[in-house]
Amino acid sequence: MSDERQGAGRLGLVAEFVNTRDFDEEVDHLASAADLAEWLTGHGLAAPGLVAGSADLRHAVELREALRSALLANNDGEPVGTDALAVLNRAGRRGRLVVRFDTGGEAPLEPVSSDVDGALARLLSIVHDAAATGDWPRLKVCRSDTCRWAFYDQSKNRSRHWCSMEVCGSQAKARSYRRRRAADESDQT
Repeated sequence: MSDERQGAGRLGLVAEFVNTRDFDEEVDHLASAADLAEWLTGHGLAAPGLVAGSADLRHAVELREALRSALLANNDGEPVGTDALAVLNRAGRRGRLVVRFDTGGEAPLEPVSSDVDGALARLLSIVHDAAATGDWPRLKVCRSDTCRWAFYDQSKNRSRHWCSMEVCGSQAKARSYRRRRAADESDQT
C-alpha cells in the first residue's frame, strides 16, 4: 500500500474514505456508527457533534464500496457497474446535491443536508469537480485482489495499476511469471 496524497488534492479525501477499509491488514476503520461520525467530522465533511446511526453506517459502507468499484473501473478502463452507479446516484439524491453560485463566479455542487447524507454527498461533489477537470480517472484502486488500496496515479500516461510497484506490482508479475513457466513446462510434457 502506498500513502500518496501529493498531487491528489481534494481527491485525496475520497481515497482516504475508500481506504477506511484495509484489505491487507483486514481492518475496517468504519466498524461502528461512532467511527463513521468521527471520520466525517475529523475530515471536515460534517460539523462537530454529528450523530450517525446503524443505517447511516450501512449507507456509508455501501457508498465506499461503490466508489471502490468506480476506482477499479478507472484502473481497468471498464464501465462502472450498474449496481455501483445506483448506489452513487442514490447517495447524491440523499445528500440533495445542488449547484450553489457564489460571488466569485464559482458554482460548486454542495449538499443541502447537513447530516451524514450531506457529509457523504460532499465526497461526491469532490468526484464531480474532479470529473469536470479531468482528474477523476487518475484516482484508482490497486488491481491486487488482496489490496484494493486507493491511490492517485501521477504517471504521465496514467498507466499505473498497482498502489506500489515494489509490493503489489512485483507480486503480480511474479505470479504471472510462475503461471507462464508452469504452462511452458506442461506444454513440454
